[in-house]
Order: sequence, then C-alpha cells, then structure tokens
Amino acid sequence: MTSPLALLGGAPAVIEPGPHFSWPLLDGRTDKAVLDQLHRSISVYDRSDVVAELENALQEYFGVRHAVLTSSGTAALHSTYAACGIGPGDEVIVPAYTFLATVTPLLHLGAVPVLADCDATGNLSLSDVAARITPDTVAIMVTHLWGIPADLAALRQLADARGLLLLEDGSHAHGAAVAGRKVGSVGDLAAFSMNGPKPLSAGEGGFVLTNDDEAYYRLLLHGHYNKRCRSEIPGEHPLHRYAVTGMGLKFRIHPLAAAIALDQLERLDSYLIGRVNMADYLCFELGQLPGITVPELALGTRAAWYGLPLTYVPAELDDLPVERFYDALRAEGLDELDRPGSTCPLNLLPLFQDLGPLFPHHPHRDRIAYRPGQFPVAEQLHRTTLKLPVWHREEDVPLARQYVAGFRKVVAHHHDLKDNS
Repeated sequence: MTSPLALLGGAPAVIEPGPHFSWPLLDGRTDKAVLDQLHRSISVYDRSDVVAELENALQEYFGVRHAVLTSSGTAALHSTYAACGIGPGDEVIVPAYTFLATVTPLLHLGAVPVLADCDATGNLSLSDVAARITPDTVAIMVTHLWGIPADLAALRQLADARGLLLLEDGSHAHGAAVAGRKVGSVGDLAAFSMNGPKPLSAGEGGFVLTNDDEAYYRLLLHGHYNKRCRSEIPGEHPLHRYAVTGMGLKFRIHPLAAAIALDQLERLDSYLIGRVNMADYLCFELGQLPGITVPELALGTRAAWYGLPLTYVPAELDDLPVERFYDALRAEGLDELDRPGSTCPLNLLPLFQDLGPLFPHHPHRDRIAYRPGQFPVAEQLHRTTLKLPVWHREEDVPLARQYVAGFRKVVAHHHDLKDNS
C-alpha cells in the first residue's frame, strides 16, 4: 500500500531547511552591548555597573523591591531556599512534574522535598498540595510549567491559611501574568533561570525576586559575600558581622551574561506579544484535530510560552501509540517537535528513588524514596506530551503553517501507521 506519509515513503510536509528554532535572538545591538561591557569590566564584585542596571530593570519590570542576580537558575533556587532558612527535616511541597533543579537544592540543605501531583494543565494540583501538608511543612514551591501560570491566587490563599511560605520557580515564565500581575511577584520569593532557551536569556544566569528585606540580606550572604554584603546589609543589622565571609559561596553572574540579559529584557514584551499571537494560531489550528488537546488559559492569563505543550489522545486515533505518532510527525520534517525528557515526573528518576549513593549524609534520606506510579496524572501527562517551540516573528508564520500541515497529514492518514507497524 502506498501512503503519502513521509515515514512510509512519501514527501515530507516541512520543506524549510533546519534549524527551525534558535534562541535567543542575537544581533548587532547585542554584539555592541557585550563588547561595550567587555571593554568596561568583566568582573563586578558589588551592585554596580551592568549588575545594578539589570537588577534595577528587573525590579521595575516585575514590580518588586529586590532582585538579586545569580550565576544560574539552579543557584537562584538554592539561594531562595537558603534565604528562607529551610534546613534539615523541613518539608517543602514541590511539583512532581518539573525540572529537577526546582528540587535538588533542597537535598543539599538536608530538607525533604514532598512531591505533589499536577492537574490537567501540568501545574500543581491544589487539592493534592493541601493533602500533603504536615506539621513539618514550611513552604510550597510552584513551577509555572512551559510558561503557563499556575493558580497563584489559590496557592497564595492556601499558603497564607496554613502559615506557609509560597515560593515560585518562574524559570519558564518570564513575563507571564495573571490579571495583570506578573509571575514572580506573588510568592514570598521567586527564582528564575536565564539559561539559553528561556524566554529571557543571558546564555547562562538567573535571579531571585523578593519584597522582603530580611530575605534579601540572606540572599546576598548565601552567594555574594564581602563587598556587596558589606555595602548593602545595614551596619546595625545582626547579620552584618558575617558580611565578609557570607556563607562562602560565590553565585555572581558574569557581567557579559548580564549585558546579554539586559539587552534581551528590553525586548521581552515584544517577543511575548509575538509568541502569544503564534500560540493562538497554533492552538486554533491544532485544537481542531482529533488526537490533540491544546492548552486552555484562564481568563486574564498571559503565558510566556517557553514551549507549547500538546497532549496526545490515542483513543481518538484508534489507540495509535504515541511513539508511532511522534515518529511520523518527525519524519514529516517537524524537527523541533519534542517529547520532554529531563523535565519529567521526578519519581521516575533514580535520584528521587534512592538518595543514598549521592547523598549518604542526608539526615532524612529514608524519607525520600519515590516510585513509579505514585503520581498518575503527572506520569500520564508526561507520557502523552508533545512540545512545540513558539515562534514570534511574522517571517516564521509560513514555517508554522508547514508544521500544522504536518500534523493534519499524520492525523488524516494515521490508519496507514497501524497498517504498516
């Protein structure tokens, strides 16, 4: 039997040569910003120069009192937990479905991450979070998966009612907002990554946001010892005497990375407008196809669209396995279509099943022993998620149309895949 599907010998739907998506977008303006910084200073020890410029810009953009730059998103998360005083035996409720760095800093602090399942959006399930609160719980950490805001109002209300800190991992969600309030400005502290493909990119870097002065001082002591701590922690504050040493860690961002991020921040909102328009187009077109469920945003919500997560529904395509469906789409030239790997239910990873070999001195390692099957919603969603990039430029529209055509083609001829499997 002859089939038009590329996997079975037909011509692919996407004819554009790859790569089909590259981020961040760098141009002559970025080059100038980096070169100017290179000739000005490549080592900034305090809150001055490009570090001060970027932190001031982040404070204004997010509407918060303090922003502290870090060397990575993982460092930002580590400092966030440390600034909250989280330590051995403290329980922090975290998403089961997230990137590992949302949780791993807790292991270094001797704390106990308590995984909670997600809802159909991939974000934290409020009911599951509530069910996992114990007398040892000190905080709730929420990830805004793929740049789609979680239900921050409900989580804030729950945290306040139970006397818990609400923390945010906004690493996918720079500029995302609910009812005009940006992700990162609702939690007591919020950590962000500026790793390569993130909506706001420095190549590598991160930052923490907070409105709390005490948390700010502790953020500085955790990763910015000596000059910065001596100049910013008031002399009369009890912690000032630790300013020279801090906690002995260095989490400063490189000034060249900060220069890239500052340039990118000035363009972020225009990028997001383009992403929103593209996501609307993709969701409208793909949402009409059987076998595909597209995300639905609550009224008044703006996503950052770090990626567009599509949920495959095999029952609508004669139970065609997701692996076969994915292979057929890739064969059509959809090179940027992805099945998420490292962002996954953490209970599937060896680190969260058996902590001992890597953290033999963790005082509560026996309390961290998760197994497959414990988080059914997250595990099912992960198995059936296909992720697209979200372009933002007008010149990318023809490519997006080819991707849509690829989906339509595979869906229309899915029977051929079963007949030839």
